[in-house]
Amino acid sequence: MKIVDTGDIRVRKPKWLRRKLPQGPEYERMRNLIRNNRLATVCQEAQCPNQFECFSKGTATFMILGDRCTRNCGFCAVSHKPLTLPDPEEPARVADAVASLKLKYAVITSVTRDDLVDGGGSHFVKTIQEIHNQSPDTLIEILIPDLQGNWEALGDILRARPNVLNHNLETVQRLYSQVRPEADYKRSLELLRKSKDISPQTPTKSGVMLGLGETIEELQGTMADLHDNGCDILTLGQYLQPSRSHLPVQRFVSPEEFESLKEYAKNLGFRGVASSPNVRSSFEAGILYNKVVGLIKND
Repeated sequence: MKIVDTGDIRVRKPKWLRRKLPQGPEYERMRNLIRNNRLATVCQEAQCPNQFECFSKGTATFMILGDRCTRNCGFCAVSHKPLTLPDPEEPARVADAVASLKLKYAVITSVTRDDLVDGGGSHFVKTIQEIHNQSPDTLIEILIPDLQGNWEALGDILRARPNVLNHNLETVQRLYSQVRPEADYKRSLELLRKSKDISPQTPTKSGVMLGLGETIEELQGTMADLHDNGCDILTLGQYLQPSRSHLPVQRFVSPEEFESLKEYAKNLGFRGVASSPNVRSSFEAGILYNKVVGLIKND
């Protein structure tokens, strides 16, 4: 197992994390569409290393409920506070963008809005409905916050018929006080379990970042917790420090270890697993979804 220790953002990334940045007409078209429609993407706000590749392929993860978050997680580059009320026209603009791009698979996420009674659940519902109305053949994955345990809002979201419900656990339980101080490990697991209770046919998905100081044993326990709470799809990727004010990377995990963890997760029973240094929660989400649906149909 190859591990590179680092506590400094200036440390040179290992070669397996260095990527060329694709450009071209699709990349520019995506950037212009996002800007002209006054949309936010998690690709840009969270400084995702895959944004150039995804944009060049005409895909993106749209971020609703504004570009400011009520929480201040130690790993996340999204800005927090001050907040404004949700834009009632935002769902339609997202749907317009999905239609303009002729997307077969759209991923919708959001900032966390603890200031809203339903955590922004109704805004997710409107966005899903708008996409269904304009692009009825488009598959929709939603990546939602924990809604502060508002299971009524969760039910409303699931009844809007997303194709995948994603909620990231992000890290192991021991590190929550550092990485996600305003979140709750058990509540996130409960959200995934409740999702299956409400809509058993809807695949559930979650992601974990590596390199924040977790042990392999803790990571294996976290994967078991996710599977035991009904999670179908798992993503594992390398944490990268967005700025010096964010949590430092404790280690760079090699591609070989990611591959080993993928096999471990498959043996636990996950229907779909994406595990490599550059994987992010929504990277190539449509490809992974289609693999999982194929397995479900063959059961």
